[in-house]
Amino acid sequence: MGHCRLCDLPTPDSPVTATGVDGEFCCRGCLEVARRLDDPDDPGTEPEGTGEARLGGDPETAKNDRAADETGFPPDAAEAYLAVDGMHCTTCEAFLGVRGDDCPGVRAVEANYGTETARVVYDPEEIERAELPESLSGYGYTLRFRDGAGTDEGSGAGDEDSTAGDDRAGARPDDRTIERLVVGGFLAMLVMPWYVLSLYPSYLGVETNVLAIDTTTAAGRYLPLAFIALLTTVLLAYTGAPLLRGAYVSVRARRPNMDLLVAVAALSAYAYSTLALATGSTHLYYDVTVAVVMVVSLGRFYEGRVRARATDLLETVTAARVESATRVTGAGSESVPIADLEPGDRVRVTPGERVPIDGTVIEGAADVDESVITGESLPVRKGPGETVIGGATLLGDARETDGGAVDGRAIEGGESAGAIAIRVGEDAESTADRLAAALWEVQTATPGIQRFVDALATAFVPVVLTLGLLVAGWGLATGEPVAAAMLAGLTVLVVSCPCAMGLATPLAVSGGLRDALDRGVVVTDASVFEVAREAETVVFDKTGTLTAGEMRVGETHGDDRTLRRAAAIERRADHPVADAIREAAAGDETATDTLSEEVQVESFARHPGAGISGEIVAADPEGSDSRATAARVVVGTADLVERECGPMPDDLRERVDAVADRGALPVAVGWNGAARGVIAVEDREREGWDAALEAFADREVAVLTGDEGPRADRFRDHPAVDEVFAGVPPDGKLEAVRGFAASGTTAMVGDGTNDAPALAAADLGIAMGDGTARAVEAADVVIADEDLRAVETVFDLAAGTRRRIRENVAWALCYNAVAIPLAVAGALNPFFAALAMAASSGIVVTNSTRSVL
Repeated sequence: MGHCRLCDLPTPDSPVTATGVDGEFCCRGCLEVARRLDDPDDPGTEPEGTGEARLGGDPETAKNDRAADETGFPPDAAEAYLAVDGMHCTTCEAFLGVRGDDCPGVRAVEANYGTETARVVYDPEEIERAELPESLSGYGYTLRFRDGAGTDEGSGAGDEDSTAGDDRAGARPDDRTIERLVVGGFLAMLVMPWYVLSLYPSYLGVETNVLAIDTTTAAGRYLPLAFIALLTTVLLAYTGAPLLRGAYVSVRARRPNMDLLVAVAALSAYAYSTLALATGSTHLYYDVTVAVVMVVSLGRFYEGRVRARATDLLETVTAARVESATRVTGAGSESVPIADLEPGDRVRVTPGERVPIDGTVIEGAADVDESVITGESLPVRKGPGETVIGGATLLGDARETDGGAVDGRAIEGGESAGAIAIRVGEDAESTADRLAAALWEVQTATPGIQRFVDALATAFVPVVLTLGLLVAGWGLATGEPVAAAMLAGLTVLVVSCPCAMGLATPLAVSGGLRDALDRGVVVTDASVFEVAREAETVVFDKTGTLTAGEMRVGETHGDDRTLRRAAAIERRADHPVADAIREAAAGDETATDTLSEEVQVESFARHPGAGISGEIVAADPEGSDSRATAARVVVGTADLVERECGPMPDDLRERVDAVADRGALPVAVGWNGAARGVIAVEDREREGWDAALEAFADREVAVLTGDEGPRADRFRDHPAVDEVFAGVPPDGKLEAVRGFAASGTTAMVGDGTNDAPALAAADLGIAMGDGTARAVEAADVVIADEDLRAVETVFDLAAGTRRRIRENVAWALCYNAVAIPLAVAGALNPFFAALAMAASSGIVVTNSTRSVL
């Protein structure tokens, strides 16, 4: 069996090919996407990370080579995903990688600051899975399985399947931060009045005598200063502990960051003041230490609250995963972990269960809801010889039994109608698993705006430290007293302390988030504010985004009783179409009586792949105890109704064709031996879809959908739409977005689980708030009020916030450009340096409170 050149899925016996497009494909959608990626107007363009298996060459060879290149680990190495408490910057990612290198049995640790999650590759022969959290925790970091145990088996993102107790565990780091701030604030209130009321005036030669202190004695003069030193020591050691740890981490990881410069400034001021106090001086700068620690800690707290919105990503990304399967053996059946399944195993799936793994149906038939994977709302009938996708759900009422058996064995409690047996495919992998893995790869590779600040720190920190040492060294070389030389160097470090730089991004982001929330937009990734304005292409998923994603009754034609009688029969069915008909009847005052318990259905029968039938039995209208049979009703395809009720009138047949031609589903209804009506069930366009597309007429607009035919064709004629890719599978959507992103900044708007990797791969991912948890958590932006027109607002908000961030960063840089030379020239002392630092931070705070729109 071959593999699709684009998405690497197995191709059918007759692969899809086309002249001018190299390779074989699993579907027409993948072929069209590949044609777009191979556009001769853009030669040589290859989406990052796709490689030979994606866009040419031998898929199996490329796949194996890619696996070896990416990991370098033996094939039996296992993976585990752990939550990480204590991360506060991207340097933590590198440090945790270093920790992994020092841990026996651990091959690699890949941490992600944005998701507060680490992927650990380890050798199960050397270290037990349950030992990983304890072995890797330390230095202020706490690693844990999200289920709190770590003893469950499996691999990949499945470790996040349980969230019990997460609220409490996840709250502890935040609680500790608040405790540190409260303690620090209390200590600062004890320290700073001494400076404001006594020490600052004394530095200027003014004696205020506000504080009742006898400065004529050594005890009266130095005991208050010793008290200030003690309070500052506690504040530095407790409230400043995360900053000091961050500085240590940056040194250990060999990646200088802002924490290092902040810590150097705070420690230098503290060390100088302590030495000065010990030598009898009263010119102390403990206030600098207090101000630096508190200002930066408050900014860090703001940033943490903003980032907290993304911490549950990998907890929800695995909602469609299945952890166990019912394997059929010669001795009966057994429940086994997914990891234990092997190619060729027979697996049984009953109605209401998720298909645990990709495979082929070998027995039974059922309607399958693949919407969580493909995003398309209509269920698909699967029978022997057809492929089912891991993560899809079998439809049907598990209470309805027919006494049959799958694989010759009745399911406990009776065989449910619609149960199937599948044979595990060659790859023994679930499509849901593949999507989850793709999402992790893309999400961890996406840089955030904080990377810019850390990149700046990589160069800024060594320069400032060098300047401080040079100024101090020059003072000593020119004969200045040691205290004066140290004071000059300290001034450079204090004035360079990046408080304004540390506040510039989180406060501007907080302002953008505030304005976004007021407009029903939730931003989960600060990188939105950098990339949105640059978007050249906007890609819309169709089902659930441009359309509502739910089946609804559009109109009813024929006999006035059509909807009522169809709803009465559909009460016994478990199917999206049945749900739509029942919902329409519930909203129709003339049809609600058919949903009453007094109306019963007898002789109910399913017609696989075609519809249902049954006899409606209602209470005697005169109120007697006798009961009368109203009618035998058939609901389903036109062919079924004609077979059960006789020929369909020409007007109804024309209506069936018209409904199908516009992309809706025609449901025929007949009773008492005649076809009586047609119900049009459709996934209707979302309100405001036309205006949402028109808003991006100046950009390239593409529509992706797993649907084909009329349901996709209706978007091709829209003047704002440049391209429509129909019949695209989930993996194809990811590759399509990567293809667009390779040629320019790309935004993706989607809603389904199948959209999650594409949303993460896009430079800007926007999810509708009524979409699946996986899509919502993978996106950078969530439209909470379900209004598509808010997509345009996202771009306006992003542009405004981006402007505010740049204003803040520009001010912080200008401040340093002016203040550092003054400090080097000796025009400032630490006191005025601290005032300048506080003033610059105040300007950043004030600027961030203004509306971004």
